[in-house]
Amino acid sequence: MKKMFILLPLLFSTALSCQNKTTQNPKQQAVISATPVEVPLENGIAKAYFASGCFWCVEAVYESVYGVQEAISGYAGGFTNNPTYELSNTGRTGHAEAVEVLYDPSLVSFETLLDVYFGSQNVAQINGQGPDRGPQYRSIIFYQNETQKGLILKKKEEIATKENTTVAAEVYPFQKFWKAEDYHQNYERLHPNNPYVRNVSIPRLKRFKAKFPQLLKENH
Repeated sequence: MKKMFILLPLLFSTALSCQNKTTQNPKQQAVISATPVEVPLENGIAKAYFASGCFWCVEAVYESVYGVQEAISGYAGGFTNNPTYELSNTGRTGHAEAVEVLYDPSLVSFETLLDVYFGSQNVAQINGQGPDRGPQYRSIIFYQNETQKGLILKKKEEIATKENTTVAAEVYPFQKFWKAEDYHQNYERLHPNNPYVRNVSIPRLKRFKAKFPQLLKENH
């Protein structure tokens, strides 16, 4: 939908029809109930996986965080192999746009990455963030072990109680991350004048920075 930002009003009602269909698929249920895959540290760097609407936006948010080495855009949470941007946008692959966050756990914890996650989105929005709507834009947090799962569920409960709302983010066992096409990587930084970036991505990043100045690389 990002490529068709100016046509958003025409697509709005169609996109909404995709909501709440993803987890009804038996293949999706198998993904949700699978045993999580734990990714080992590599040279002291850990990896975490999050989906929260447009991956251009989420990548930029995480790359602004102190202790994060890099964030990579891709797809996760689905039941098809080798997903592409075009296939993902159909909503039929089960995948959501996601990011792989490479971070130094001695500088930033997984729990802090959860604070970044929830603090940079509308926690109550189902199947999307902002103007991006449909199962491919749904919010998912991927856990690699029971410790991470416990932290995620605790954080969801705390936010639900504090904000008196239902937290839309789904919780999946991590299985596999599929890196997105090269042109999606660092998209916000490389295309600051893109209409979607100007109107959605950059404002979202600015809101996050204003909310969590203590977590930013620029302040360390």
